[in-house]
Amino acid sequence: MRLKTILLAVAAAGLLVTAPATSAAASTSDEAWPPGNCQRGTFCVWPNWAHPEPAPVETPSLMTDTEWSGSVPAKTFHNYTSRNVDLGYSYTWPDGSTSNYTNCVRPGGNIFYLPVTVTKVRWHEGSC
Repeated sequence: MRLKTILLAVAAAGLLVTAPATSAAASTSDEAWPPGNCQRGTFCVWPNWAHPEPAPVETPSLMTDTEWSGSVPAKTFHNYTSRNVDLGYSYTWPDGSTSNYTNCVRPGGNIFYLPVTVTKVRWHEGSC
């Protein structure tokens, strides 16, 4: 049970340790996780960990410019919009149980430290 508690803390912290916020209009060359093939004005999710150079080139498991719900595998994401996003995701533990999370994501990119399933993208009103 202690291992599950530690992994839960790592999973939650993984999304909270985000790259510095940038606007969608700003240059992304200095971002820790650049947008790769994510189109400006969209929120993208990739099923793999993308190395920062040259950034994700694989096909995203999700690319949306609207609010979305569903189920896609995720290890890397990029908010290439000018809005904050409430990102819903879940992690399935080795024992088969599932934990659900929602975090506010500023414009920019990041990775999940564990493989997760993204379940929703909603516009966040106000600052994160």
